[in-house]
Amino acid sequence: MKLRFSRKMLCIPYAVFLLFFVIVPMLVIVFYAFTDQNNHVSFNNFIQFFSDPTKLSTIVYSLVIALITTVVTLLIAYPVSYILARSKIKKKTVLLLLFITPMWINFVLRVNAIRELLSWIGMLGEANYFNTILGMVYDFLPFMILPLYTTLQKIDNSLYEASADLGGNAFTTFFRITVPLSMPGVLSGITMVFLPSMTNYVVSDMLGNSKVTIVGKFIETYFGSDWHMGSMIALVLLVIVFVSTILSGGFKSEENVRGANL
Repeated sequence: MKLRFSRKMLCIPYAVFLLFFVIVPMLVIVFYAFTDQNNHVSFNNFIQFFSDPTKLSTIVYSLVIALITTVVTLLIAYPVSYILARSKIKKKTVLLLLFITPMWINFVLRVNAIRELLSWIGMLGEANYFNTILGMVYDFLPFMILPLYTTLQKIDNSLYEASADLGGNAFTTFFRITVPLSMPGVLSGITMVFLPSMTNYVVSDMLGNSKVTIVGKFIETYFGSDWHMGSMIALVLLVIVFVSTILSGGFKSEENVRGANL
């Protein structure tokens, strides 16, 4: 007797995974965030978080560090991706592989390598914020290059030829064709860099000598002693992530419409 599986049955494994590894942990976080030490419903964690200048300043520092990291990474990754995508080198995939290879190496080993380099040139412990951003850029650069390269490579060459036939110079072609059509890759790269940069306290601890505190470190510290406040901070961070994702998704849709109209 043959078993017939419907499409709904194929969704069962995913639904089970979603239930136990996403929904249930989220409910636990929400429970601890809005309860006190006696597990009574309370909004004290919420009030304390938004009335504590230290916590608010940590959120601001994290946003600023993540923003600077994203901008620097984009400024480096875009020309690299553009040159690789537009070049006529036969083995350009090998060059792309050189930028992607660091993703295969253990994250802690990469941070230790940067730490040793900074120590060798005498910068370790001197410029903590600079070192933190440098480490973030180094670690997340491949996550910006890969989506940009993929998007730029898909742009039809006939568009560049049409622009040249209509009298468009290189500057006009770049800003009227390349930039709008590459925005999905830009936004994907920004999402992949900006959000992890806010929570990657390993880099700030190792390269900033634990003097640079970001929101990820705050969460780790509070979960060691106070799950209720730690859950509240994690919930606030989750809201920021959701808002950023929704905004980037809206921008992607808008850019896709623009690209279709070019």
